[in-house]
Order: sequence, then structure tokens, then C-alpha cells
Amino acid sequence: MNSNRAALANQQAGFQNQVEPHKKIIFKIVSAFAWQPEDQQDLAQEIMLQLWRSYPRYNASTLFSTWMYQVSLNTAISWSRKTKARNRRTVTTEDLTEVPAASQAHSMDSHLLYSLIDTLDELSRALLLLYIEERTHSEIGEILGISEANVSTKLTRLKQRLRLEADQTL
Repeated sequence: MNSNRAALANQQAGFQNQVEPHKKIIFKIVSAFAWQPEDQQDLAQEIMLQLWRSYPRYNASTLFSTWMYQVSLNTAISWSRKTKARNRRTVTTEDLTEVPAASQAHSMDSHLLYSLIDTLDELSRALLLLYIEERTHSEIGEILGISEANVSTKLTRLKQRLRLEADQTL
């Protein structure tokens, strides 16, 4: 029995040592898929649970951060689909009036960007997140399970769509 506890303790320590340097991945994904504080907390916990459950199947031949993105994004996408009705960012005019005048234009741009991101499906949102993270097309493809050519095509279309929607909104 003690050997089982020791093995579990070693596995937990290994897991924590691997996750700790990459915790920002979880924060970025949670920020992209959940906006209400309670939803962010729920999603972060769900991601950590899924990472822990999947950890025994982690293949060390791939980068840990790539594997962590895969599990985290898949979890966030599933979570987002389940909670779609309540999972929308809400920014009010009161939020914008609390911003200093010099920053108000930036806040309006940010509000527009978040509004446009809200309209994206989960795969496009994940694709945009990885693109903003400056991941290569190859890395994005590996994380999302699509070809590099498909990543390139989807990104081109996504950028065109966002430009068009931003132009129509302004």
C-alpha cells in the first residue's frame, strides 16, 4: 500500500513540475473562453482535472506545452459548448466610462475585438489564440489536429472575416 502512495506522490510531483512553468497557458485559454469570474474558475478547475486525468498518457516525445495546449483547448471547447448560453462577455457603457479619456479609444478597440471574438466558433477562437501566441502553423496544426495547410487557409479566412466585420462595425 505504501508503494502505491509513493508512486502517486511521485506522479503528482512530476505533474506539478511539468505544469508549473506553463501555467500561463491555462490562464490564456480560460481568458479566451470564459468571461465571468465564476466561469473562469470553473473552467480552470476543469482544465486542471483533465490535465491530471490525461497525464499518465502524456507522450514525452512531444513538447509538454503542446500536449498541455491540446488538452486545455479540447477541454475549453467542450466546456464552452456546454455553457454557451451564459458564456458571453458583457462590457457595458459604464465599464467604458470608468476608463481614463486617453485610454478610451483603446478600450473601444478592445471592446470591438472582444465582440468580434465572441462571434467566433470554438475552433476559430482556439486558432486565433494560438496565432496571437505566435505559434507556428506547424505547432498550431499539431495542437488542433489539423494540417499545416489547413491552418494557413483558416487563418487567412479568419483574418479576412475579422477585418470585414471590424470595417462594418466602424
